[in-house]
Amino acid sequence: MDLTAFAVFAAHLNFTRAAEELHISQPALHVKIRKLSESLGRPLYRREGRRLVLTADGEAVARFARGQDERLASFLAEFAGAPAQRPVVLAAGQGAYLYLLGDAIRTALASTPLRLINCDHRQMLAAVRGGQAHVGVSVLDVLPPDLSVRELASFPQMLFVPSGHRLARRRSIRLRDLDGESLVVPPQHRPQRVMLEQALRTAGAAWTVAVEAEGWPLITHFVALGAGLAVVNGCVPVPRGLAGIPVKDLPPVTYHVVHQPSAISDPRVVSLLSLLG
Repeated sequence: MDLTAFAVFAAHLNFTRAAEELHISQPALHVKIRKLSESLGRPLYRREGRRLVLTADGEAVARFARGQDERLASFLAEFAGAPAQRPVVLAAGQGAYLYLLGDAIRTALASTPLRLINCDHRQMLAAVRGGQAHVGVSVLDVLPPDLSVRELASFPQMLFVPSGHRLARRRSIRLRDLDGESLVVPPQHRPQRVMLEQALRTAGAAWTVAVEAEGWPLITHFVALGAGLAVVNGCVPVPRGLAGIPVKDLPPVTYHVVHQPSAISDPRVVSLLSLLG
């Protein structure tokens, strides 16, 4: 069925992997998606550089297809007299999983099948919009108008420094205090890196890159090794041997929970949302 094929394609956004999962050839999958697009009169995906992305119509079709698949699975399970085992799907990033969502996930797993997707905020929004995930958690600079959004938790941004550093005994700092320092930072073009570079430029602080690292655990590890200082989200625990100092002229980091407005009709999703607080 073309809808089922499109749901699999939307999950991968890759014709090779989707065709392998469906056990059909790539040309056959191209034909199915082209026919579905022609029957609807709308393009369902587009190419951005080397990536394929769903259009807004494609996200709507993928969401409908996955919802139809869930409803069919629930009906067949109920018809057979067995409880439905379709999992609730949560999409979030590494930081949220490590420092924010552990208790809620542990509690949810005790009573509900739960599948976890590890992704960045753009992938999370695409997963929720396309129906690949029921609930998403991330830091969002712009709140999506098409999804239900609520604040989950807010944290100050902190400077991590070795305990013997000149700034370690300060109760708070400003970005100009980092003039001349070497910093451990995320790779270029990551949202936190872009924000930090702009803020340091505005503050007139000259700095150098000590190390580029992906993820708070590795960034923190490099600070503990003495490679440089780092600005991190306040949800990250301060390791032994380091000091965590609030950065006064950076805005707090706010995590949000997002879901489709219709998701609250599913008791499993409502239960997960209640556990998230």
